Amino acid sequence: MLWKVPRMWEGGTCIVLGGGPSILKQFNVPEEIVRGVYLGKLKPEAYSPYLEPIHKQHVIAVNVAYKIGPWVDMMIFGDSSTWREDKVGILGFRGVKITCSDMTDRGTSNLKYLGRDPKHKTGISLVSSLIGWNKNSGAAAINLAVHTGVKRIILLGFDMKLDPNQNQHWHKLYVSPLNQTNSIFNKHLVGFPQIKKDLDSLGIEVFNCNPDSAIECFQKVNFKDLVL
Repeated sequence: MLWKVPRMWEGGTCIVLGGGPSILKQFNVPEEIVRGVYLGKLKPEAYSPYLEPIHKQHVIAVNVAYKIGPWVDMMIFGDSSTWREDKVGILGFRGVKITCSDMTDRGTSNLKYLGRDPKHKTGISLVSSLIGWNKNSGAAAINLAVHTGVKRIILLGFDMKLDPNQNQHWHKLYVSPLNQTNSIFNKHLVGFPQIKKDLDSLGIEVFNCNPDSAIECFQKVNFKDLVL
């Protein structure tokens, strides 16, 4: 059965926490902490104290970003590989767990399911039990935020490119690392112009907290310049 997302954050602000390493710069995470997480000597929750400014905000995590802290409200994933590699962790997350993947266990009672809207393969679906997939979980998270009724969305870690050190994420958690090449982002970027158009029509503001993001359609800012 598909879940109908309640408009629980009507008129509010939502932060969508992605996987791009720019998050570390936005919150000035010390290099020794970053290195410890990359090497597996520290868990991702080591980043949590530095993200204190968003602890009391509405937060949706994309894929494994929920591991940064227990203050995350929701997590969403759309790739079956995320479920295969992190099923135990996902089920242990105390917030709302959401997927739009057909490859997960439909008998898992504490997972919420959203369908992929065939009429909105790109852009935003307005059907509360569906999302526009846009070929990536980050975009699905934006659509989820829309369903909650927010009027402002803040994107963190939506880099859609490798950082200067050729890192794709702020972690090394995936069992089968994705190819470290910017070409992998080409399919992810396709849907964002339509997402922007749809959000504009809904009167929803979006701020992309990475001035060097490959997503060009949203206003780019530094997180410290936002008023929450």
